[in-house]
Amino acid sequence: MCKFSLTRLLIRPAASRLFLSALLLIAGLSVANAENLKPFTLADAATGDFAQTVKDTKAKLTKAGFEVLGEYSPYDKADIIIVTNDTLKKNAAATDFGGYGAVQRIAITDVSGTIQVTYTNPVYMAAAYRLASNLESVAADLKAALGEQEAYGSKKGLSKDDLGDYHYMFGMPYFDEPSILADHGSYDKAMKAVKAALDAKKGGVSKVFQVDIPGKKQTIIGVAMTQDMSSDAEIMKHIDSEAIRSTAHLPYEILIDDKGKVYTLKAEFRIAISFPDLPMMGDHSFKDIMSSPDAIKKALTLAAGAAGEDKSSDGFDF
Repeated sequence: MCKFSLTRLLIRPAASRLFLSALLLIAGLSVANAENLKPFTLADAATGDFAQTVKDTKAKLTKAGFEVLGEYSPYDKADIIIVTNDTLKKNAAATDFGGYGAVQRIAITDVSGTIQVTYTNPVYMAAAYRLASNLESVAADLKAALGEQEAYGSKKGLSKDDLGDYHYMFGMPYFDEPSILADHGSYDKAMKAVKAALDAKKGGVSKVFQVDIPGKKQTIIGVAMTQDMSSDAEIMKHIDSEAIRSTAHLPYEILIDDKGKVYTLKAEFRIAISFPDLPMMGDHSFKDIMSSPDAIKKALTLAAGAAGEDKSSDGFDF
């Protein structure tokens, strides 16, 4: 009996420490997963009239203080509403390339008769675009206006730290490695050149929305793309295949800075940040859109008012 008791005294502290460490590890992983962010939010999914849902959604957004900047229907039974407000614009002005975070996108998509109302997660996008504020107040406003059923777009999600230093895989670009589409020498010349190119729909690209960032010469312009493998519809056909659609990934954007340079986020970053779980190979994968980064850059180079078509090559490397 004494030997048994002595053995227990010797073993139990070590076993207890191991058990406690395991519990702490599990708890730590649970907390980490709970804090992970996903790119989109499903607000509602129900049968109903598509056009009426679009109308009602715009009314709810306006009532909640959002400014509707534009709408975009990239394909049948899909409508994207682009909004901003003073909080988004003020936050966009606080960082060098904050213009990418000046808007939020709300999508209405008819999926086999069910009308899905979804929107970009402001907190996720704030982390990915390295914004000054986490935009939790904007997330709360969208939730109050439209509802919140579940976050989606990534099985496990990503932490704020991972999003701030995100790249899809080794060799792929980060947020701070954009493409420079054109350099017009001044903001005013750049705006004039971009407007003329978009009005002419060069590269099959046209304007969807525009936000002039307050307090600085910086403008973000959302664009529709329609040609070949830069086409929004063609790309989404290959990659947006989950039960809850990620239509709010669109539209793409270009950014004009105070020195007259026209930028865009490289497709390897811009697409991957909305589809972080998309595999490199297999069905519905980046393999299906291998030529899209190059096609997008070429189309947007023309839309930026550059003198000629870009000849460099971007692409998903295998």
